[in-house]
Amino acid sequence: MKPEHLPYNQHVEEFDVLIVGAGISGIGTACHLQRECPGIRYAILEGRERMGGTWDLFRYPGIRSDSDMHTMGYSFKPWVEAKAIADGPSILSYVKDAAAENNVEEHIRFSHRVESAAWSSRDARWTVEVQRPEGRRSHFRCNMFLLCSGYFDYENPYTPEFDGIEDYDGPVIHPQLWPENLDYHEKRLVVIGSGATAMTLVPSLAAEASHVTMLQRSPTYVVSRPAQDAVSNWLRRLLPDRIAYAITRAKNVRLQHRFYNLTRTAPERVKRKLLRLLKAELGDDYVDTHFTPRYKPWDERLCLLPDGDLLEAIRAGKASVVTDTIERFNHQGIELRSGETLEADIIVTATGLNLRLLGDAKFSIDGEPVDFAQRYSYKGMMYSGIPNLINTFGYINASWTMRADLTAEYACRVINHMKSIGASSCTPTLREEDADMPARDWIEDFRPGYMRRLMHRFPKQGDREPWLNTQNFMRDKKMIRSAPIDDGTLSFG
Repeated sequence: MKPEHLPYNQHVEEFDVLIVGAGISGIGTACHLQRECPGIRYAILEGRERMGGTWDLFRYPGIRSDSDMHTMGYSFKPWVEAKAIADGPSILSYVKDAAAENNVEEHIRFSHRVESAAWSSRDARWTVEVQRPEGRRSHFRCNMFLLCSGYFDYENPYTPEFDGIEDYDGPVIHPQLWPENLDYHEKRLVVIGSGATAMTLVPSLAAEASHVTMLQRSPTYVVSRPAQDAVSNWLRRLLPDRIAYAITRAKNVRLQHRFYNLTRTAPERVKRKLLRLLKAELGDDYVDTHFTPRYKPWDERLCLLPDGDLLEAIRAGKASVVTDTIERFNHQGIELRSGETLEADIIVTATGLNLRLLGDAKFSIDGEPVDFAQRYSYKGMMYSGIPNLINTFGYINASWTMRADLTAEYACRVINHMKSIGASSCTPTLREEDADMPARDWIEDFRPGYMRRLMHRFPKQGDREPWLNTQNFMRDKKMIRSAPIDDGTLSFG
C-alpha cells in the first residue's frame, strides 16, 4: 500500500528501522543495532504474543538445540551453562536474558503480523501493514526493513496425507502442535520421521513410555557427541567467561568447517567413519538396515545425538527403529508395505515443516509486486533491485546464529555508511558484466524434502561474488564483515 493511499487520518508510526520477528535472530539484530547504531529509532514486529520464536513455540518433550551453543549463541553474549547441547527452555532463557540486558523488550510490538510492505522511491521508505488481534490493522513506516522471521510456517506444520488416518482410534500429534500435559506414561508410541525432531523425541519419550518406535521411510546420518564441551568448561575455570567463550567458539567453528568440507571432498571416507562408530554401538546388521542412508553425508542434515541418547534407548530396549513404507492407518496403528502392523496408543508425525518465504508477506516497489524468485541474492541477505531490505537466513550446515550475527553486523555497517554519506537508499544492482550470470538455486548441495518443496519460490544465486549464498562462514566473514560497503554493486541514492 502506498503512503498516499492510506485511509484518511490513518495513524502511521515512523521509525528508522523495523525488525520483523522477536526470535533468536530478531533479538540478536536488535542488540547489534543498539550497540553499533546508537540513537537509532526502531521497533520489532512480532506476530506471536511472546518472544523467543522457535524456542517459545516448540514445547515437545526433549526439545533442544541441534548444534552446540558456543556457535549457536550470540557473538556478544557468552554461553555459560555446562551443557553445550542445550534444552529448549535454557535457550529461551538465554534469548530473554539478551533482550533484558539490552532493554529490547520495550521495542517489541507483540501480536503484530506483517501482511504487506510497499517501498516508495519518492519517500525512500517502506510502508508496512500489520494485522493485529480482532482483525485490526496498523501501519508503520521505516527507512530500513530487516526481516528476521525465520523460514517456516508457525501455524501449519507439514503432514503428508496418510490413507485411513481417520480410522485410527488414538491421537495423532505433530510435534509443532504438542498438547500440554499429554499422558504417554507406559504407552506405546510410534514416531513417524527420521530427522532431528524425531531423534530428539524418541529418547525423551522412551524414558516414560512403554516403548517407542521410530518409523522411517529411509535412514539418516547420525553422530553422537558429548552434551558438555569439556574444553569450554575447563577454560571457564581459568579465564573470564567472554574469553573462554571466544576461544571455544573459534574452536568449534573451525571443527564444523573442517568436517563439512571433508563431507564435500571425501564423502565416502566420512561415511565409513560415521558408520563404523555406529556399528560399535548397535552392531553391523542394525546399522546397515536403519542407519545407512543412500545419500552422501550433509546432502541432507546430519543429526546430532547428545551423549548418544537415542543409541542408549535402543540398546536398553526402550526404543527401536523400523525402516519401511506406510501402507495405511487402521484402528490399532499403522500397516506397513512389508505386511507388518505397528500397534500404537499414540502416533506422532515428526514429518517436517512447511517453509514460508519472507513470512508470506506481499511486497511491492512503487506499486509493482515483487517476485523474489526472479531476483538474485546479494551476499545471501539482500536482493537485486530491492532497496533497503535485509533478510536474515542462517546456515543449514552450521549454527543458524553464526550467519544471523554476520547479517546483523552488516546491516549496522550499511546503516552507518548511509548516514555518513547522507544516503537514504541502498539497492543491490546487477552490473553489465553480470548479464550472462547463470541462475542457480538459493541453496545447493542440500536437498531435504522441506527445502525441495519450496525452493522454486526462493531468490536465485549467481556464480560470482557478491551474488552468492555461500553457506560458508569462513568465506562469508571476508565477503560480509571485511569487504567495503560501497563495492560498486550496492547503489546509494
